[in-house]
Amino acid sequence: MGIKWRHRGLPAAPLALALLAMTGCDSTPAARPQPTAAPSTSVARVCAKPAAGPAKAPAGAVTVDPAVAGDLAAKTKSSPAHTTFWLRPGRHRLDPDRYAQVIPKEGNRYLGAPGAVLDGRKTNQYAFGGTAGDITIRSLTVRNFVAPHNEGVVNHDSADGWVIEHTTIENNSGAGLMAGARQRVRASCLRDNGQYGMNAYKATGRISGLVVEGNEIVGNNTGDWERRRKGCGCTGGIKFWAVDGADIRGNWVHDNRGTGLWADTNNNDFRIEDNLIEANDGAALIYETSYNAVIRKNTIRRNNWAEGRKAADRGDNFPFGTVYLSESGGEPRIRARTDKIEIYRNVLENNWSGITLWENADRFCNSPANTSSGDCTLLVKKTRRCARPAIATAPLYADCRWKTQRVDIHGNRFVLDKSVVECTAKCDRMAVLANYGTYPDWSPYQGERVAEAITREQHNRWHDNVYLGPWNFVAHDPSRVLDSTQWQGTPYQQDAGSTFRAPDGG
Repeated sequence: MGIKWRHRGLPAAPLALALLAMTGCDSTPAARPQPTAAPSTSVARVCAKPAAGPAKAPAGAVTVDPAVAGDLAAKTKSSPAHTTFWLRPGRHRLDPDRYAQVIPKEGNRYLGAPGAVLDGRKTNQYAFGGTAGDITIRSLTVRNFVAPHNEGVVNHDSADGWVIEHTTIENNSGAGLMAGARQRVRASCLRDNGQYGMNAYKATGRISGLVVEGNEIVGNNTGDWERRRKGCGCTGGIKFWAVDGADIRGNWVHDNRGTGLWADTNNNDFRIEDNLIEANDGAALIYETSYNAVIRKNTIRRNNWAEGRKAADRGDNFPFGTVYLSESGGEPRIRARTDKIEIYRNVLENNWSGITLWENADRFCNSPANTSSGDCTLLVKKTRRCARPAIATAPLYADCRWKTQRVDIHGNRFVLDKSVVECTAKCDRMAVLANYGTYPDWSPYQGERVAEAITREQHNRWHDNVYLGPWNFVAHDPSRVLDSTQWQGTPYQQDAGSTFRAPDGG
């Protein structure tokens, strides 16, 4: 799955901002930016200051002894459902078999004392698995597990109703955490995991009612999987797949090796708000082949430097945005709290470019160019329906595409100082565009049809924004680079009511 780029054929409140004098820079640093210092604003600094668990066992709790290998799994097996377990201070171990893990029973609660660590010793693959619902894990550190690629350590089987609070999940392979329906992840540290901090994926059924609130999500994708499996689309601070209803708020998402937050394939009804997203190597946020979202009141700064610069250095002219909407838009026929994608009251400061709205003309349900192979849109249940001759006529002509439509971008503040980003070109763009359709030979979307639609017909609109710095705009296709006057003029008529100001106030 993941993005099909054109060339492949394919904190909680706004910060006080100040622009520096723009000098330009010809240097192209090879190193990643230094890890982000703790921000001055109040955000989720939970990795440095985790909340302590209970120093004494709660009444009725089963005490788990770190001196006894496998004690947690054994006592879980011998105790009834709805038992509370208290893990003493110290390093808790499972049996040495790689498949040894804790299999909770319905309603179990696992509470860590101060200093309680569940350590996989680079031997065990999974910490907590099974299908039991309504499990609570609180004030525990889980580290050094070696889950395989695309699998997870905590809630390995994506069971429903789990609550993960004040917990540190770090230095694991694969995903630190999987997700099920109605999962709550609060005030936790998802740090330095090999692939994802969390992988919100469920093999059967959809995930709904997901809440991710007040967490610090930092340093994930230590395995650099996009390099190891080029184009896999399989990394991020958090990756979301087919999630129907999610609230992602008040998190500090920073210094991940790749994308910060990535929603990919038939997600719907997201609220992404009051987050601080900064210094991720890739985009701050990707919303791909998905529907209906509100993205508001986020501070997004210094993202996409590594991946944007890499593309520019190889001569790629694609406008790689730090907020990237790929074949995603509002759809009133799909039930959600909004019927569009609304992006407003955000501050974007010194990222590699701004917001890109994109459609790959060759990517649609049943196309060989669809990287989400086997998936169809939420409007067409059976992939095989999207075939000629029916796909060339209504309703399938519209419904077989994931469309970037009904995107409303307003009330945002876009700040760019090229001397901070250390670039001279290609880091200064907003964009709405598509490629020229060519494939497959039976596609009804060949030529400029999709580029014309996304640019002029699908109700994608910028307005009433503030721009500080030397912004350019790309419309229709990568070759059409516009200044603000052209962007606001006919035929594009974008950014009505917006203001544009150079750094010297001119």
